[in-house]
Amino acid sequence: WRYPVPDKKNLPFDIVELMEKVEQKGGFLPNVFKVLVHCPESGMTFYSYLKGAHNHCLYCVVSHSALHRIYSKKPVLADQVPSKNFTKHNLSAREKAMLDFALAVCWSETVTEEHLSTLEAHGFDREDIWDIAAFFALSNRMARLTDLRPNAEFYNMGRVPRDTEKSL
Repeated sequence: WRYPVPDKKNLPFDIVELMEKVEQKGGFLPNVFKVLVHCPESGMTFYSYLKGAHNHCLYCVVSHSALHRIYSKKPVLADQVPSKNFTKHNLSAREKAMLDFALAVCWSETVTEEHLSTLEAHGFDREDIWDIAAFFALSNRMARLTDLRPNAEFYNMGRVPRDTEKSL
């Protein structure tokens, strides 16, 4: 990685506590939590936004696909969405609207009221829209800057039963 991962002993208590909760819940600590605490203040800002992988960020493609396999119960679709043209896949109109907006933010297009109206028509509120933009744009750019690599655990998530993941 391009930036050193700080020792937990040197981090504020609230960050360490959050990291431990994430690790306990998932069974491992995703690398994004390790690398973004290089600067604790901005790391906590990022974590507060945690509630798209079209830009080919390896960490984001692997980790988001793993979580999508688990939460959507659609493992094949989870591996197809990060492909070059997500519109070819069986996504709902709501999912397509979200990804279209995330790409507009990623490509630094001018965000218009039409973008927001489209998302609101699909049931996203202004806080959801904030989270889509912040999570997609910020995390991808920070992953590229830091040369963040996916955790090995992400590759098996949602593909093999949880009790055998650690043995692979």
